[in-house]
Amino acid sequence: MKLIKPYLTSILLVIILLGAILVISKRFYKRFDLTSDKRYTLSATTLDLLSKVEEPIYIKVLLKGNIPPEYKSLQTETLQLLEEYRAINDYISFEFVNPLEGKNPDDQIQKLNYEGFTPLLITSSQEGKTSESYIFPWVIIEKGEKQQRVSLIRNKIGATTQEKIAFSVQNLEYAFSDALYKLLIQKEKKIAVLKSNGTLPDIQIADFLRTEQEYYHIAPFTLDSVATNPEKTLKQLSEYQLCIIAKPTEKFSDEQKQVLDQYIMKGGRVLWLLDQTSISLEDLYKQEGHTMAMPIDLNLGDMLFKYGVRLNYDLLNDWYFTQVVVAQGNGSQTQYIPIPWVYSPMILSSNNHLITKNLDGIRLQFVSSIDTLSNNVKKTVLLTSSPISKQEGIPKEIFLDFPEKTMEGYNKGNFPVAVLLEGNFSSAFKNRIKPIEQLKSEDESIVTKMIVISDGDIIKNDIQQGEPIELGYDKWTNQFFDNKIFLQNCVNYLLDDTNFLQLRNKKISLPFLDKKFIKEEKVYWEVIAFVTPMILLLLIIIIFRIWYRKEYS
Repeated sequence: MKLIKPYLTSILLVIILLGAILVISKRFYKRFDLTSDKRYTLSATTLDLLSKVEEPIYIKVLLKGNIPPEYKSLQTETLQLLEEYRAINDYISFEFVNPLEGKNPDDQIQKLNYEGFTPLLITSSQEGKTSESYIFPWVIIEKGEKQQRVSLIRNKIGATTQEKIAFSVQNLEYAFSDALYKLLIQKEKKIAVLKSNGTLPDIQIADFLRTEQEYYHIAPFTLDSVATNPEKTLKQLSEYQLCIIAKPTEKFSDEQKQVLDQYIMKGGRVLWLLDQTSISLEDLYKQEGHTMAMPIDLNLGDMLFKYGVRLNYDLLNDWYFTQVVVAQGNGSQTQYIPIPWVYSPMILSSNNHLITKNLDGIRLQFVSSIDTLSNNVKKTVLLTSSPISKQEGIPKEIFLDFPEKTMEGYNKGNFPVAVLLEGNFSSAFKNRIKPIEQLKSEDESIVTKMIVISDGDIIKNDIQQGEPIELGYDKWTNQFFDNKIFLQNCVNYLLDDTNFLQLRNKKISLPFLDKKFIKEEKVYWEVIAFVTPMILLLLIIIIFRIWYRKEYS
C-alpha cells in the first residue's frame, strides 16, 4: 500500500482528464483527415448542401448482414461518410439494416428486386469451398413524403471486384449529395428538347430525359411554327437556357436555322447530337446483315462551319471496338452470338476536362470525324477515336460480319468526335441576305457555349419489353457504358452547374490486400502474428523484473 499511495493522486488526475476528454469529444466532433487523397474531407458543394437541410432526413442503408470481406470496405466508407454528414447537420440520421433479417430470403429478394433494388450475387471461394450470397448495395433517403434511392455500386467495364469497389467508393460523396440535392432542389433552369426535323422519339431518349427532369424543367419544342410566326418561335425558344437536338434526320430550312442562330446569339446553349450518315443496326438486322451507309444533308454545314467545326461525311472504323449481337440459326436453334464491331467504338477520354475526367468507356454507333476550324471561339476536343482508327468515305456498303484482320490505314487515329465551343460566336447569317427579313438579328453573340457530338445514338437507350432501359446499358452483352454520365456532364457544364461536376470527379485511392500473396504467405504471417506478441510480452516482463530488482534490492 505504501508503494501505491504516492501514485494515487496521479492515477486520479489521469482518470479525471480522460473523462473530461470523453465529455468534450461527445459535444465537439472533429476528425483530422491525414489521408493523401483527403478522403474524409467533404467538398464545399456538400457542405453548402448540408447547410440548407432544415428538416429531418432519414437515411436507411441496406448494406448489413453477411457482407463478404471484399465489400466490407464499401460498408465502412459509407458509414464514415454518413458520420461526417451527421456531424455537420443534426437533422441527418441514418441506420444500417439487413433487408433479409427475419424474413423468407427468397420471397424478400424477389420483392426487393421487383421494387427496383437489384441484388448483387456474390460468389466466393475459400479453401476449396464455393458459396453464394446476396447483398443489397442500396440506400433509401427520405425527407417527409419524398424519397430518393442511391445505388452504392458503380459499374466499370472489365473491372475486377476490387476495382469496382474502389470506383464505387470514389463515387460515394457524389451519390449521397446528389440524392440530397434532388430532395432539396427548387428547379429553375429550363431545357428544350427539339421534337421536329425527325429527331429521336421520346421512348428512345426516355431514360436520359427522366434523369434530367429531376434537376431541370424539360419540355418538347418544335420549329414547325417558324414558317408562320418566326418572332414568336424565337421568343418562346429564348425562354430555355439549353436546347438538345438529338439525331435529326430531316433537313433544316434556312428560316429554322436563322431562328436557332439568333437563339445562340442571345446566349442560348445547344447540345448538338448529329449523324452524318443514314445507317443503323436496325437497318443491318432487317436487311440480312448488309446495307448502304449514305450521307445525310441536314443543311447545317454552313452554320456549324461559321461557329468553328465541320462534320465530315465519313465513318470511323476503330479497332478499340465494342460488340454487337447477331442471331444464328432458326427457330429453337437460334443462338445470339456477340461479334466485334468496328463501327461501334468505345471511347476513353484522355483529357482532364471537367466533363470527361474519370469517365469510363463511352459507346458510339456509326460516328463521323469532326474538324475544328480557326476562328475566335475557344475549342476543346472532349472525345476522340482511338489511335488505331481510320476514316472511311461514304456512300459505303456495310456488312454485319467479323472485321478484316488488317492494320492497313490505321496509322493516324485520334479523330475528334465531340467538341466543346465557348466564346462569342459570329452569326451564320452575318453579311448574308436573311431568310426572314422581319426577324431582328444580331451579328455577334454574347458569351455562350455549345457542344457538338457526331453521333446521335449516344443518347439512345435500349428498349426491353416495350419499356426504355437505362442509357448506357447493353441488354445483349450485359455491359455498362458511361454515355449517361457523359451527357449529364455536358448538360451540367452548358448550364454552368459545375459544382457537382467537380464532386463527381473526386478521386480516391483505396489500398487492397493481395489475396494471392496472402494465400502463399499464410503460414509465415500466422507464425509472425502469434510469436511476435509473445516475444514482446516476454521482453516487457524481463525488463520489468530487472528494473524492479534494481529499484527495490
